Amino acid sequence: MGRSVKPRYPLMMLAMLAFLAASWAGLIRLGWSLPPLRPTLPLQHGPLMVTAFFGTLISLERAVALGGRWPYLGPLLSGLGGLSLASGVGGEVGPLLLTAGNFWLVVIFVVILRRHRADYTVTMALGAVSLFVGDLLWLAGWPVYRFVFWWAAFLVLTIAGERLELSRIVTRSAFSRRAFAAVALLFLAGLIWSLVAWDAGIRLTGLGTLGLALWLLHYDLARKTIRQRGLTRFIAACLLGGYFWLAISAGVMVVYGAAPAGLVYDAALHAVFIGFTFTMVFGHAPIIFPAVLGVAVRYRPAFYLPLALLHASLVLRLGGGLMGLGWARLWGGLVNLLAILLYLGMLAFSRTQGVENAVDRPRAA
Repeated sequence: MGRSVKPRYPLMMLAMLAFLAASWAGLIRLGWSLPPLRPTLPLQHGPLMVTAFFGTLISLERAVALGGRWPYLGPLLSGLGGLSLASGVGGEVGPLLLTAGNFWLVVIFVVILRRHRADYTVTMALGAVSLFVGDLLWLAGWPVYRFVFWWAAFLVLTIAGERLELSRIVTRSAFSRRAFAAVALLFLAGLIWSLVAWDAGIRLTGLGTLGLALWLLHYDLARKTIRQRGLTRFIAACLLGGYFWLAISAGVMVVYGAAPAGLVYDAALHAVFIGFTFTMVFGHAPIIFPAVLGVAVRYRPAFYLPLALLHASLVLRLGGGLMGLGWARLWGGLVNLLAILLYLGMLAFSRTQGVENAVDRPRAA
């Protein structure tokens, strides 16, 4: 196993470097007095977190699942692009590498669709296309706030597709399949409309996002597995909490519409990027780490501590921000990061020597 696993570690390290750089930039944007390392780093917070960190991480996951060597070109390009963007070396080289890497993720999904076309593979492929569209708008010089929900769509559709895939063991009705297709199309229609009618498009995107959140809350297996124990219950708790934050983001978009900056913008974005996405990372990491890195993770009840900290600090950050409490937004953002780092540290401490040693690993989460 050693020779097949080792090449994945440098790619994971590139993703983690992008995460750390993005987090540092995010704290500066919140208002913490930290050295910027380089003047433009705070402006790269979003691109580093979404296209470099999550783009590399999800491309790596897909490459491992697909097999062969050629899929690894995607996470390699994205990882190097994130490194270039964070360091400021090469000017436009970073964005170009990131766009090329995310295009390779689209290529990976073309191959996946040719091998197996299903609702979940199509959904995840549309997520990859959304990421690539956002990259193209970024390269074209559009301000990030105008297309950032295209990047958010990458994560929303990827996660929704993964949940569809994991729920294959349950027979879904024709109505549920049609309902999912309808809200997903509404979501995508809003993104497209936002390119020409920004405010109206964002509100429509919010309606589609709300539809996806409600569909996932109603049909996801987590509603049943929350009654189980151990890791299975922990994953279910993460999923249900994530869907709550996705609905919160949707509500902000519907009520307030488009915003170029400010507290509403912060609430709409970070409810989905932190509340939804990172909660999903918490839930799926004990499964993804063994699959990607070839190491297993032992479940510990203490995993609930960083999860609770993440939720509580996000309430403090977004609620305090909307009420005009600057200190709440500042400290809430810091504890957001500390909760994520605490959980990653727990995972590293809880790793075992091999996948076969994992305990309480859920069969269907």
